[in-house]
Amino acid sequence: MNPFRPGAGHMPPYLAGREPQTEEFQKLLEQSAITDNMILTGLRGVGKTVFLETLKPLAIDAGWMWANADLSESTSITEDRIARRILTDLSLITSSLVIAAEETASPVFGKPPEIKERKMEYRVLQHLYDETPGLVTDKVKAVLEIAWTYLKKAGKRGVVFAYDEAQTMADHADKNEYPLASMLEVFQSIQRKGVPFLLVLTGLPTLFARLVESRTYSERMFHVVFLDRLNYDDSKDAILTPLVDSDISLSDESVETVIEISGGYPYFIQFICREVFDLFRAGQRSVPVNEITAKLDTDFFAGRWQRLTDRQRELLVAAARLPNCESEFTVQDITERSKEIGKPFTASHANQMLVSLGDKGLVFKNRHGKYLFAVPLLWSFILRQEGD
Repeated sequence: MNPFRPGAGHMPPYLAGREPQTEEFQKLLEQSAITDNMILTGLRGVGKTVFLETLKPLAIDAGWMWANADLSESTSITEDRIARRILTDLSLITSSLVIAAEETASPVFGKPPEIKERKMEYRVLQHLYDETPGLVTDKVKAVLEIAWTYLKKAGKRGVVFAYDEAQTMADHADKNEYPLASMLEVFQSIQRKGVPFLLVLTGLPTLFARLVESRTYSERMFHVVFLDRLNYDDSKDAILTPLVDSDISLSDESVETVIEISGGYPYFIQFICREVFDLFRAGQRSVPVNEITAKLDTDFFAGRWQRLTDRQRELLVAAARLPNCESEFTVQDITERSKEIGKPFTASHANQMLVSLGDKGLVFKNRHGKYLFAVPLLWSFILRQEGD
C-alpha cells in the first residue's frame, strides 16, 4: 500500500520537523492564567490543518477539553452566527455534564422513583444565550462562564477552542456586524476573569493583520507560530521514514530530486512521493521530473491560474520574474518589471489588482506593506507557463 497521502488536511504517515512549534503550544497549556493565545499560520501546503490535529491529543493528555471547527465566510456573516458557532462547539464537550437531577415517581407501581438528569446540551446553552439580556458578546460571555463552573467541578483544566481557516472571518461595517471583533472581545474578557478557555486560530498569513485591524489589542493577545517549509534533514525524514517497512527504496539522488522539486513543502513531498512510490513499484528507478512536475501543475496550480483574468496573469508574471519573487516584493518592483515585459502597470492599478489577488488567496500583504506569494512555488509554475 502506498503510504503517502497528499490532500487537504490528510495526516501524513510521518510528521517531520514540527517539534519547536509543538513545544510552543505545550507552553501555552501550562499558563496559570490565559494571557497568550495561538495563531498558527503559513502558506498553503505547509501542513497547518494537519499540525492542528496533532495538538488535540496533547491538549487532552494535559487535562484540557478540545472544541474545534472549520470556519467559513458564512460563519462570520453576523455576530449571532459566530456566537452560535461557539455554543455548538462548546455543547459537544458539555453535553455529558449533569447540571440538575430530580426524582420522579415511577410509572410502575412498587418500583423506586426514577432519577431524571438534566445535562448541559446545546438546547440548554441556547436557552441561556437567548434569555441573557444585553449584546451578543454579553450573552456568549455569560454562557461560557456558566459552562466553566460545571467543567471545573468535573475536574477539567480548561478548553481549547481551535478554529481552522480563520482568515475567512471578517467584520462587516457596512452591515453593522462585527463577528470577528465579537469573538476577540468574548475570549479576551473571559480570560481576564480567569476562565481558562484558550483560543487557537489557524489560517493564511493575512490572518494576524486582520485580527489586529479588528481589535488592536489582538497584537498582545496572540502568540504567532509560523509553519515554514521543511529544512533539508526534515524533508529527508518525511520522504524516507514512511518507506522503512516497505519494499521500496530511494537512492540518494532520488531523494535529492524529490526535495528539489517539492521545495520542502509537506504537501508537495506527499504528492511527489505518492507518484514516485507507484512508479518505483512498477519497476522504474529514477524520478521522472518533467512528468511529475506536469502532473503537479495540472492538479495543484492550473485551477487557480485558469480563474484569473489576462491582466491578473500579466501582473503575476511580472512578480514571478522578479529576482526576489520567493521572498518579498513591492508594488514598485512590479511596476518597474512590467515595463520590460508588456503593457506596464501604474502603481494604483497594481495595488488594486494585488488586493483582488489577495482575496483569491494567491498573494498576501505582510505587516511591512510588502507582498508575497501565498501559494508555495506558484512563481515557478508561472514561469513554466511563460516558457522562461
